[in-house]
Amino acid sequence: MTQDDLAYYIDGIRNKNRRIIAKAITLIESSLDTHQEKARTIVEALLPYTGNSIRIGITGVPGVGKSTFIESLGTYLIQQNHQVAVLAVDPSSSRSGGSILGDKTRMEKLSQSSAAFIRPSPSAGTLGGVAQKTRETILICESAGYDVILVETVGVGQSEVTVASMVDFFLVLMLPGAGDELQGIKRGIIELADLVVVNKCDGDLVSKAEKAKQDYDTALHLMGANESGWQPIVLTCSATEITGIDKIWDTVMTHNQFAFKTGEFQYRRKKQAIEWMFSLLEQRLKERFYKNSTIQNRLPSIQHDVERGARSVTSAVHELLELMDQ
Repeated sequence: MTQDDLAYYIDGIRNKNRRIIAKAITLIESSLDTHQEKARTIVEALLPYTGNSIRIGITGVPGVGKSTFIESLGTYLIQQNHQVAVLAVDPSSSRSGGSILGDKTRMEKLSQSSAAFIRPSPSAGTLGGVAQKTRETILICESAGYDVILVETVGVGQSEVTVASMVDFFLVLMLPGAGDELQGIKRGIIELADLVVVNKCDGDLVSKAEKAKQDYDTALHLMGANESGWQPIVLTCSATEITGIDKIWDTVMTHNQFAFKTGEFQYRRKKQAIEWMFSLLEQRLKERFYKNSTIQNRLPSIQHDVERGARSVTSAVHELLELMDQ
């Protein structure tokens, strides 16, 4: 990349040119080596302008109304003079194309705002690959001046854990009155939560939402404060009627102040950076291993020997690693 090319991207991103921001993210998402090299150069040059946002992870059970909630929260934040970026982590996107692509049409008001930027996750790759690209996309958005980054988990299971590892605040959306009040959601997901929000607290569901809030409150208090000392709380809201959104944001800000005061904010950011480094290192080593021509030639034969019991797995792995060093 020439200095002129680099200046084109840096100046465009810093001036919040959404077309250039999108082009830079496309480079990040590309699997071409030349594009990856350009992306690394751009991200490295932008590092001094990153880190000045609040990163919020948002997940929820199916049908909870995430896209409506994100639009209501995003619109509220813009009214409070914030600049909002919405990103998605979707491990199933290689099959479905990523549901946020559809959600973007439902976030009509938010997507039309000049103070908002909505980006779906890459349309291919494993969860690890998608997460890596999302982390770099966060840096691009921060350097463009977006001071609130909303990271939505579109998939289920491990994606929540992955998103929690890249944000400052993790919000779990729940439905009112969906049978067993814990709705079968994994305890591990609740343990990640800094805030649980019972959505759709409107109309005939108000009493059910309040009952669900009490049940979650009890569960969270039994679990106690998390390792940082923060006690997660439960709130209700109606994303369609846009009620309770202000209290949710107040809680985010209270947590942010708490995290800065205790040093948890800085600690979490540093820990996330190191975790990202080792995760990326493992991914790149794996890619380099399978791209190695010597390994590609020998792997079928070694695999066949293991399958028919002619050699041990330990011996096979040892030889493959030795081949990688050649």
